[in-house]
Amino acid sequence: MITSINPYTEQAICSVFAAEEPDVDRAVQAARKALKHPEWRLLSGTERGHLMNRLADLADKHGEVLAAIETLDNGKPLSVSRSYDVPHFSEVLRYYAGWADKNPGSVIDVGPKKMAYTVKQPVGVCGQIIPWNYPLDMAAWKLGPALSCGNTVVLKLAEQTPLSMLYVASLVREAGFPPGVINIINGRGGEAGAALARHPDVNKIAFTGSTATGKEVMRMAAGTLKAVTLETGGKSPLIVFDDANLKQAVRWAHEGIMANQGQVCTATSRLLVQDGIYDRFVERFKAFTEETSVLGDPFEPQTYQGPQVGKAQAERIMSYISSAQDSGAEVFHPHKHPVPSKGYFTPPTILTNVGTKTAAFREEIFGPVAAIARFSSEEEALEIANATRYGLAGAVFTKDLGRAHRVARDLEAGMVWVNSSNDSDVRVPFGGVKESGLGRELGEDGLRGYYTVKAVHVNLTDE
Repeated sequence: MITSINPYTEQAICSVFAAEEPDVDRAVQAARKALKHPEWRLLSGTERGHLMNRLADLADKHGEVLAAIETLDNGKPLSVSRSYDVPHFSEVLRYYAGWADKNPGSVIDVGPKKMAYTVKQPVGVCGQIIPWNYPLDMAAWKLGPALSCGNTVVLKLAEQTPLSMLYVASLVREAGFPPGVINIINGRGGEAGAALARHPDVNKIAFTGSTATGKEVMRMAAGTLKAVTLETGGKSPLIVFDDANLKQAVRWAHEGIMANQGQVCTATSRLLVQDGIYDRFVERFKAFTEETSVLGDPFEPQTYQGPQVGKAQAERIMSYISSAQDSGAEVFHPHKHPVPSKGYFTPPTILTNVGTKTAAFREEIFGPVAAIARFSSEEEALEIANATRYGLAGAVFTKDLGRAHRVARDLEAGMVWVNSSNDSDVRVPFGGVKESGLGRELGEDGLRGYYTVKAVHVNLTDE
């Protein structure tokens, strides 16, 4: 059993069953059986879309319950769970429901004696492993394209935050999905996750989480040459040039690192500020953070920052802050809204005079910690920004249109924001380069990992 902890009260919510290898095998076999069963295999894309839309409608109907569970289990403010996490879950399902009957093959003109065409077919049984920072939404990002293309799924939840998607499991049944199409399991990564990645009857693995774990998943999947989609770590830069709209840059920089308690893979945690605006930016960034970062009970409407997901995560963040301070960085914690005495809280933190070679500047902290460095020229900004093993995202603030496009092109990242940060859309592909992952999620590109293309050659003559 795994005990789910409320990160605000530090008390147990409940205990849930932890799947082990035999349980994973049963889930995989159920998915394999459903994949071949006419009840699912012979459904048209339109009918699959109807099922997905019904599940989205049920999620909206149960939205208040799902939002409360998400906040209770994860610690994020209820206002965020209500306004973003639950609506985005149903939004993603509806988007991919619309693609279910709009993903055709093609006919290829090869001359009058022969016809050639392609068909897109499901990959098969898809093992999907989601993280704890956005339990509902990361599940939707994976379920949506997989179901749209006609696959079956074994979804492994994060052991820290299983409750919202376990509730969704009852909605899956109510929506009318055939048995075995969607299998939801909870378990520890080293046991259930590893068993799923190694399983010979799983055709594809999709994983979101740390880079280190993603590498292990890839190694295990290689044993049977599974298709792999990985969305892993990040240490994204946010570059502010002298000509930027200062107010706009400050507000987006704050959102880019402090939202969701800093527990965002694309968090723009490395702030690179040009010399001419550096002092004013730091002053305003500190003031805005002090005014905005209200820490407290995530069920209270004024709370901006709830607790970290768990004790280990909070301690890890504080160790990075201590290490940065020991290395000579200046540490600023806002004082207007004190850190609560209970709960796994870490203070929003701004590090200045931080060396670009230090751990706090180079490694993913996954908490509300902004490291700020100076730069002089566009070339220097790009050199610092790209000097990382990660390549998930980046942001640039400038009024110079030419510079904006040059920097966006030259940043080694899968996504770039110009004059914003962490601005996503279900229609736009999401993913990274280098050690930030393989493949894309969301948008039309998100479908490509969930179908195979079969070519059919037809001889039209007696030859």
